[in-house]
Amino acid sequence: MLAVWGAQPLYAVDGMAIESGQDHRTDMWRVSAQWQWSQRWLQGERWHVGGFWSLGLAQWEQNVPGERTRLREIGLTPTFRLQANNLRGVYLEAGIGAHLLEATSLGNKRFGTAFQFGDHFGFGYRFGASGEFDIGYRYQHLSNAGIKLPNSGLDSNQVRLLYWFR
Repeated sequence: MLAVWGAQPLYAVDGMAIESGQDHRTDMWRVSAQWQWSQRWLQGERWHVGGFWSLGLAQWEQNVPGERTRLREIGLTPTFRLQANNLRGVYLEAGIGAHLLEATSLGNKRFGTAFQFGDHFGFGYRFGASGEFDIGYRYQHLSNAGIKLPNSGLDSNQVRLLYWFR
């Protein structure tokens, strides 16, 4: 099992993040843990493609006049980053993962299944003496990819703050 996680113990979390986002009349908060990959692809003189696993817990809250509903979800997402070799500065990222919702509706939105795909793309900036601070923007779409109707989905613009331990 440890080999699957890059020969690191599961508890050796590399980073923690908090995120906040919005869809039309829907707010989202997420906390997540990150496990950075040691593998680098397309390594160049200054840039490479790397990434990390992100395991997060989120709460979505819809504010409709006279109604307030909440929905929690858990998700696991591999995220690929085009980043500088020293892990500092501007980056671009994209990922697609699996999410499990506690229910199949949120206010007037219907999801068809509790299982959802969550894809995102974004950009950000990593800084600090050892690149420990990370601030970014993400656009995320959650839907069941048409597995079962209805499939309202959720789209959100998110701000993400991440602290890397190593």
